[in-house]
Amino acid sequence: MDSTNVLLASSSAGLKMGSREVRKNQTLLCAPIMAETVDKMVINMDTAKQSGADLVEIRLDSLKSFNPYEDLKTLIKECPLPTLFTYRPKWEGGQYDGDEKKRLDALRLAMEFGADYIDVELQVAHEFNESIFGKKPEKFKVIVSSHNYHDTPSVEDLGNLVARIQKTGADIVKIATTALEISDVARIFQITVHSQVSSVPIIAIVMGERGFISRILCPKFGGFLSFGTIESGVVSAPGQPTMKDLLTLYNFREIGPDTKVFGIIGKPVGHSKSPILYNEAFKSVGFNGVYVPFLVDDVAKFLQTYSSIDFAGFSCTIPHKEDALKCCDEVDPVAKSIGAVNCIIRRPTDGKMFGYNTDYIGAISAIEDGLRGSHNISATADSPLAGKLFVVIGAGGAGKALAYGAKEKGARVVIANRTYDRARELANTIGGDAVTLADLENFHPVDGMILANTTSIGMQPKVDETPIPKHALRFYSLVFDAVYTPKITRLLREAEESGATIVSGSEMFIGQAYEQFERFTGLPAPKQLFRKIMAKF
Repeated sequence: MDSTNVLLASSSAGLKMGSREVRKNQTLLCAPIMAETVDKMVINMDTAKQSGADLVEIRLDSLKSFNPYEDLKTLIKECPLPTLFTYRPKWEGGQYDGDEKKRLDALRLAMEFGADYIDVELQVAHEFNESIFGKKPEKFKVIVSSHNYHDTPSVEDLGNLVARIQKTGADIVKIATTALEISDVARIFQITVHSQVSSVPIIAIVMGERGFISRILCPKFGGFLSFGTIESGVVSAPGQPTMKDLLTLYNFREIGPDTKVFGIIGKPVGHSKSPILYNEAFKSVGFNGVYVPFLVDDVAKFLQTYSSIDFAGFSCTIPHKEDALKCCDEVDPVAKSIGAVNCIIRRPTDGKMFGYNTDYIGAISAIEDGLRGSHNISATADSPLAGKLFVVIGAGGAGKALAYGAKEKGARVVIANRTYDRARELANTIGGDAVTLADLENFHPVDGMILANTTSIGMQPKVDETPIPKHALRFYSLVFDAVYTPKITRLLREAEESGATIVSGSEMFIGQAYEQFERFTGLPAPKQLFRKIMAKF
């Protein structure tokens, strides 16, 4: 275990608690207020309070016109929450492009009028702190910030940066970096934990989608605050979640140093409903865990970086199911036969990783239920798949899972893939036949076939795509699509219009999620809750 993972694991040792009310963590939630007028800012401040923010960051550089003396008085007087004033210049990623003296004068005036915090950039921090020496109100704090919009430096460079910021006389250190890959975030977590040891309050955020987890998990590692927007899409930095998502989806207030981290490993991953499903389920049974989206480019590097037992379990989705199997210390025999895992559990005693495949259970059960429902077949009878011709589109991890599951149930399996060689390879492994995706247009050896799409064709945002022409669907009695965003894909819509029974990917998703939840928590899955949540989509 490298030093990053040692420190990530050591976060569970506990953090200093402040004088505020006792809750699972003491990390503040700050709502950035960006508006063109003071009146609009005042409205947004009230919205921020109602949404659950602890304080607001008033971005003065977003104002179209600004009279410091009058406007600062109004903003401070009207704000129902503690205030953090930021007047970000263009050279640090903001919108202000005027005289530096006027900018710093305005920040000093905000302090005099009763601001709680002011954010100044490292480049001007010495000058600013010297100018207010001896004039600082007792509860007023200066945040000295550094923003890196290019990358995330090494741990050593980050440590040196924090030391430079401290030397300016900063009350609170703020560093924001950019994630080129998700492994970068581990260095920020390490610096955050280290700063707790040295009693320096730190705001440490990683910008961009790959840095998203830094904003959710900062309470686990003792970050001073995180930012949440009051409305979706209006962000002051790339990758900011909404206040609502932080509080209700990720249960931000309940994340503590001993909270176990779970998540979905994929690329893309932003569409996934898994965080909604698992976080709600964790909350319903009182399980101390949080489930986050991991946008991963290199699954081996990700698992090696986040090797602390605090990162306790992962769901795997496209395109990492096969590579994830190679990273596991042990693999369930069924998953080994399939050649892909969609669930990894890290053993708490020694950190070893165990790989499972729950995809085929969820999908095959959903397809069997669909066949039984459409043909009034008793649930106690043999599988309705026995003897059926089962066409699988895709030869990746999910394709392997469904091909294996169908074969186990006695179906004759045909693999269709864009590249014939991949299809032939899988067909040889499971004892089936292979065709190209183009061949399916005229593929009709028998009537009443089963079709299962396991590719991402038709997934948001490319909802107009379909893997097979509509006229070819009349030969199928049931069509299944592993895509569940949208719930009814073009493939399913056209299949239903062609007279086939359809089974949505949400059925597979729910089925495989039951088993994953039980492996994650050791508790029975709240099945009714899972169905209730998924019915919303």
